[in-house]
Amino acid sequence: MKALTMNENPKPRIGVAVFVMKNGSFLMGKRKSNHGYGTWAVPGGHLEWLETPELCGEREVTEECGLKIANIRKLTFTNNIFGADKHYVTLWLMADYVSGEPQLLEPDKCEEWRWVTWDTMPRPLFFPEIMLLADGFTISI
Repeated sequence: MKALTMNENPKPRIGVAVFVMKNGSFLMGKRKSNHGYGTWAVPGGHLEWLETPELCGEREVTEECGLKIANIRKLTFTNNIFGADKHYVTLWLMADYVSGEPQLLEPDKCEEWRWVTWDTMPRPLFFPEIMLLADGFTISI
């Protein structure tokens, strides 16, 4: 029997994205990795085995930018198909900023962090953020 390759039996991956809220604004970073290079996205990453979305969000925010967050809550999800070979379901969360200054703790993945509002989001946006907007989602502050 022939072994299956990734392209013959692909499966979607689960991403977690976090709106870290501080004084009416939220944090976005400019991506440097091949997946979405040059686009802007909120902090986030891959859901790990047996991890809750909330713990994933907290872990990713700490790993990526060194912030402490609290009051993590579920918002919505998007189904993101990046062409024929990449499919993600993104779980969107919101959290309250507690402490810390945004740091570039993964400089190979992010070149800048910026506090923005819904009306001042930089462009171009990462594909999941585009899909979130296309779904008509807005932040209620």
